[in-house]
Amino acid sequence: MHDRYHNRLNNLRKSLKKAKVDAILVTNFTNVTYLTGFTGGDSYLLVTRDSEILLSDSRFTTELREDCPGLDLEIRKTGISMLEATVKLVKKHGLSKLAVEGDAIPVSLYQALHEALKSTELHVTSGMIEALREIKDRDEIQELRDSVRLAERTFSVIRAGLRGDHTEKWIAAEIEHQIRLFGGKGCSFDPIVAVGARAALPHAVPTEQRIEEGDFVLIDWGAFGSLYASDLTRILVTGKISPKLERIYGVVLKAQLQAIASIKPGALMSDVDAAARKVITKAGFGSRFGHGLGHGIGLEIHEAPRLAIKQDRPLRAGMVVTVEPGIYIPGWGGVRIEDDVLVTRRGHEVLSNVPKALDACIVD
Repeated sequence: MHDRYHNRLNNLRKSLKKAKVDAILVTNFTNVTYLTGFTGGDSYLLVTRDSEILLSDSRFTTELREDCPGLDLEIRKTGISMLEATVKLVKKHGLSKLAVEGDAIPVSLYQALHEALKSTELHVTSGMIEALREIKDRDEIQELRDSVRLAERTFSVIRAGLRGDHTEKWIAAEIEHQIRLFGGKGCSFDPIVAVGARAALPHAVPTEQRIEEGDFVLIDWGAFGSLYASDLTRILVTGKISPKLERIYGVVLKAQLQAIASIKPGALMSDVDAAARKVITKAGFGSRFGHGLGHGIGLEIHEAPRLAIKQDRPLRAGMVVTVEPGIYIPGWGGVRIEDDVLVTRRGHEVLSNVPKALDACIVD
């Protein structure tokens, strides 16, 4: 396996030692990918103090050899259930204390393991591997950069070809199309495209509403370049800039810039959220900003950490978060501006570079 996976596994073993368990059964497949690089699916990973064994089946034998050369494999035979194979593997290693992922393991599987492994204590953990995933290594940061660039190229094409008769659904489909044409795996989530008053819905589902039916459109999109996600939001002005739009956009942009400026190692996540919330509240729109400021991105589009109220943990170098304040007014519309930001050793780096001054958002 590549050194990056050895490093991740070694960090996990430190967590196992701290938790005073012999091993962990990884059933969250995103975590399996993080620890091994395997992307096939339907597999568990057993990590002990001195070994790691991937439990899979014959469908993935060739793929496993390509993705994870050198990784110990336990390929279950046809007719042998995943439960039976797991029990056999745990017994083979003589594990007395086994951690399981409480956030991922089905209750039925936990109960079956508890009944079958009489001499093994099961310890339910939460977020053990996800805590490691918060800090991105050099390879992960490069993959995130690539996904951001892919999203930016896609947006440029969408913007350049925008027409009044394009519908929200058409734009959402074209975003997916362009990402794949540029070599990406696809959208990192279903794009949000909302014209005019529909932009008041933070998670609006695209409809047949046409661009020409409003003065602006909110587009929230992201790309999977390979395994890692990007997440961006911009407003495009397709009609007249009303005084209300100008004011609200200015407030949201100021709030975002203030929050980004506060990002550095040691800054509390709640304080970064508060930096944006203070600007919006002072402008009289506090009740119209009803979600957290941002979230981590990585192998999943939403992962730890979170920038939100009561998240009183410090940021650390290597974290990558979205910063996405918004104001939403039913019957009028909404404005959200979102960028992806890396916490560096000395401060931060904004990974995305789509223009966001209001005059740069005007489309002919």
